[in-house]
Amino acid sequence: MKVLYAASEAIPFMKTGGLADVVGSLPGYFAKEECEVRVILPKYLCMEKKFLENMHFLCHFYVDLNWRRQYVGVFEATYRGITYYLIDNEYYFAGDQPYNHLHEDVEKFAYFSKAVLQALPYLDYAPEIIHCHDWQTGLVPVFLKTCFGSDPYYAGIKTVFTIHNMKFQGRWNLGAVMDITGLPEQIFNSQELESYGEANYLKGGLVYSDMITTVSENYAHDITTPEGGEGLDGLMYARRDSLFGITNGIDYEEFNPKKDPYLTHHFTKETVTEGKKDNKKVLQKKYGLPEKADTFLLGMVSRMTDQKGFDLVAYVLEQMLAHDDIQFVVLGTGEERYQEMLTYFMNRYPKKMHVHIGYSEEEAHEIYAACDGFLMPSLFEPCGLSQLMAMRYGTLPIVRETGGLKETVIPYNQYTHQGTGFSFANYDALEMLGCIHYAMEIFRDKKEWRHLMTQAMERDSSWEHSAGEYLRLYKRLLGEE
Repeated sequence: MKVLYAASEAIPFMKTGGLADVVGSLPGYFAKEECEVRVILPKYLCMEKKFLENMHFLCHFYVDLNWRRQYVGVFEATYRGITYYLIDNEYYFAGDQPYNHLHEDVEKFAYFSKAVLQALPYLDYAPEIIHCHDWQTGLVPVFLKTCFGSDPYYAGIKTVFTIHNMKFQGRWNLGAVMDITGLPEQIFNSQELESYGEANYLKGGLVYSDMITTVSENYAHDITTPEGGEGLDGLMYARRDSLFGITNGIDYEEFNPKKDPYLTHHFTKETVTEGKKDNKKVLQKKYGLPEKADTFLLGMVSRMTDQKGFDLVAYVLEQMLAHDDIQFVVLGTGEERYQEMLTYFMNRYPKKMHVHIGYSEEEAHEIYAACDGFLMPSLFEPCGLSQLMAMRYGTLPIVRETGGLKETVIPYNQYTHQGTGFSFANYDALEMLGCIHYAMEIFRDKKEWRHLMTQAMERDSSWEHSAGEYLRLYKRLLGEE
């Protein structure tokens, strides 16, 4: 079975969020004798130089984007045994970041979507399934069934579309998108590409794909409701028989406390107590925090936005830091107001808090390995990967019960002694603070805490299970199951 993943980013080439982790990791977990997955991405000029230098040129052609005729170069690279194709056009993919203003991105990804399809004959590659990810590839199924529908080369190609976050839809002016894409005017209606007076790339992908997946079972339900559907709940409810929730996994080679190259001290579930203590001491020293093993070290690695619950953090941070036995470390970027707020509190409480505005893969791994608790108070969370990474290192997540967080974190039960973390139900700052204080109380019972850390590390969050679910879906789509 040949499957082509089309996406706007994938590790190690480009990453801005969890999408890149999924697209860069999942293909390697399919058994090659059953399913060969290749990946196609934009060739961004802002990729690290080492990746740009290790690609080789395959071919070039031109794509017609309505009245525009645009160059397409195709490069090839291999990573962990997976073939990657990279679409080259410096007019669209130059710049110091992969995404720009939306009015630029809608043309950029219309171009990319059409180039993906037009590249296939030049590559002499005919996948049975094209698996599209998020709104940036929403027009791939649309172009496939309109512009390429009568071409025998594309006959029988099926499409799967994965929603990683329903909030981002690629919505823009109808007339402008008609002009950009050259798609038939009659499909820009409320049943197909039009939504609330705008063209909607995500909706196009959802309408025209053969099957739809999203990144957890809970989120698959949430997006069929007005609360979670972001204006497309009616469409998702109508397509519920073709909608499947498959929970994300993480790469167990990359996130492995036994041999993580970013860690000074390695550990297993048998040595988790000692390993956590050693890594905690290293991180405390690095961040200028008092080196106290019995202080509850709470971490966050996140975009600093309302979606991720930073408004809750802002509301109770003063109260949280007033507690004698807590330290708080945060890594990420986001809205300026939250960056400034966190920096202010770091300067005010330099012995209790450290903030790194930016992103460092090394520091992310150090936080996962060193912290006792990991805070994810999200307003909504399609799946979430950070809680899975934290548990892999024996760090217990403190989460709000929403989407994939509710699905993947088992709240501690003091009577059965079972659990892999702590959770609170309502989107409420004081409820979150109470949950943090409860976790700190359990943390004082070293025997119980070790038991919980071990349970968290034993949770199977690898991609093997998810890959099996996707393979069954592909076979069902092709009539093989």
